[in-house]
Amino acid sequence: MKNYLTPFTFGNGVELRNRFVMAPMTTYSANPDDTVSDEELAYYEKRSYGVGAVITACTYVIANGKGFPGQFAGHTDAYIDSLRKAAQAIHKGGAKAILQIYHGGSQSPRELVPNGDVVSASDIPMDNSAEGGSKARALTIEEIKEIIKAFGETTRRAIEAGFDGVEIHGANTYLLQQFFSGFTNKRTDKYGGTIEKRMRFPLEVVAEVNRVKQQYADDSFIVGYRFSPEEPEEEGITLDDTVQLVDRLANERLDYLHISLGDFRSLARRYKGEKENRIRILRRVIDGRVPLIGVGSIYSKQDALEAMETGAELLALGRELLIEPQWVEKIKAGEEIITEMDMTRDNVIPGPLMQMMQSRPGWVPGVK
Repeated sequence: MKNYLTPFTFGNGVELRNRFVMAPMTTYSANPDDTVSDEELAYYEKRSYGVGAVITACTYVIANGKGFPGQFAGHTDAYIDSLRKAAQAIHKGGAKAILQIYHGGSQSPRELVPNGDVVSASDIPMDNSAEGGSKARALTIEEIKEIIKAFGETTRRAIEAGFDGVEIHGANTYLLQQFFSGFTNKRTDKYGGTIEKRMRFPLEVVAEVNRVKQQYADDSFIVGYRFSPEEPEEEGITLDDTVQLVDRLANERLDYLHISLGDFRSLARRYKGEKENRIRILRRVIDGRVPLIGVGSIYSKQDALEAMETGAELLALGRELLIEPQWVEKIKAGEEIITEMDMTRDNVIPGPLMQMMQSRPGWVPGVK
């Protein structure tokens, strides 16, 4: 544990005070105008005193990318002040502030996007629509270019707002993953077909974010990328596909890669090699070119020790920081931590997030 409680330095020279970060979790708690609410500011500040960095909930980069009610926005300059408040709240505890940026694609509910015009890589069924058989519309080439530019513009706003970095959200079946997946991408142009064409859009987003970083910030601005390793559908992403994507991303001037997993112990399912731990497999692919953040069901000290054995350079804590906001501080002090939610404690969790937890019994241990 000692090595993970000591400072970690990225390749760009930026130092985190330890190797634990707060994982991005949707709060559903923004103000009605999609600015960051006081509840969210308190929530982030509460968890900023122990971890080395806080990665925010995903922030949509263009009007038709909103995927959740109560999601805070970053798609126009009008939101820079709101973003600045979030960065300042995280900085109060000494953590680095990283803004996660994304587009919801077919997961965007029709009622949340302008004119109900939900878009994706292809004409595919919507994930969150209450309308039976409702489909998202395939983006045109011009619209793809507009979204790529929007990722860059939101990166510029993050820089102006004082964030220490951005994380490009290419996971959890949102738009970037919809382009990479053969299950959701049925295009026949330069953005679809072969795996090289399906990874074009995510790689162009990375290139644009890095271009904006070079123009408006310096090397100390962190750029990360989050990805999901596999999909269950027959035409969906396999771990062999992800190996190729990660191999490319590791050469794209990123400061870290962040795997999205429900449990760090999970094994490869659709993979031509040995069905071993996914994090171990991908670390071998990366081969030290860029740090990898491991995540998934890390609650106790023992969980963390087991997760360290995967070799991930950094570990993200998500649900455990809802349960125990001072997890890192208590681990460092040798104090007892709790690993199931005690509803009598004031853990500074926004009301809508608490309601979501209660509507999904078992998602957070102890919440029934």
